[in-house]
Amino acid sequence: MLEIQGLDAWYGQAQALWGVDVSVADGEIVSLVGPNGAGKSTLVQAIAGLHRSTRGTIAVEGVDVSRVPAHRVGDHGVALVPEGRRVFARMSVHDNLVLGAYRRSARAQLTAGLERVQTLFPRLAERSTQLAGSLSGGEQQMLAIGRALLAGPRLLLMDEPSLGLAPVVVDEVFDAIRAINADGVSVLLVEQDVERALEVSRRGYVLAEGRIVATGSAAELTGSALVRRSVLGL
Repeated sequence: MLEIQGLDAWYGQAQALWGVDVSVADGEIVSLVGPNGAGKSTLVQAIAGLHRSTRGTIAVEGVDVSRVPAHRVGDHGVALVPEGRRVFARMSVHDNLVLGAYRRSARAQLTAGLERVQTLFPRLAERSTQLAGSLSGGEQQMLAIGRALLAGPRLLLMDEPSLGLAPVVVDEVFDAIRAINADGVSVLLVEQDVERALEVSRRGYVLAEGRIVATGSAAELTGSALVRRSVLGL
C-alpha cells in the first residue's frame, strides 16, 4: 500500500529526515513512534503532500506521489487526520464531514459514507447541526477522523489522534481505529502513547532525530530497550 524509500526532508537549512524507509502493507496498521521533534509529523505531511521531500520516493500502490500536489494525493486513496484535529470551527458538524467528500468518487458515495461515520461515532449524528468549534476535544477528534473517512481512503494517516484526550475518549478512538482497519483501510499511526499504538498495530518503526533507528513487530518493539530509551527516556 505504501512504500517510502530513502526520504530526506528539510526546513530551510535544517534537515528533518535522513534516508527514511517505511512500508505499510495492504490491510496493516503500522505505528510510527518516537520522541517529540523526531520528525514524525514531517514524515506524515510529506506523504500527504503538505511538506515537500528533497530526495527519495513515496509510492502508494506502486505510484510515486512524492511530487503530487497535496490536493491530488487524495486521488491516490490517501487521507490525513492531522495533529490538532483542525476542524472548521464555524461550520456545522455535517458540513465539516461533507467537506471530506471532495473527490468525485467520494461524493457519489456521500450518503453511505455519512451513515458509516455516524455509526462509528453516534455523537456526530446527535450533533450534526452543532458548530464544530463548540464540540469537546474528543468529539472534534471523532469529527476529524470522520471527515477523513468521507474521502473514501484506502490508506489513512493519523497524526497523534490521542493527543490531549481523556482516557475514556482515547479508548473510543482506538476502538474506531480497529473498526476502520477491519473495513479494509490500511493505517499509518503516529502516536505519543507508545503502548496503545503498538497494542493496536501489527508492526512499528521508531524514529529518532529524523532517522529510523528500529523496526519490528509490535511485540518486539514493546519489549525493546531501545524504544524505552529513545521514546520514553527510560
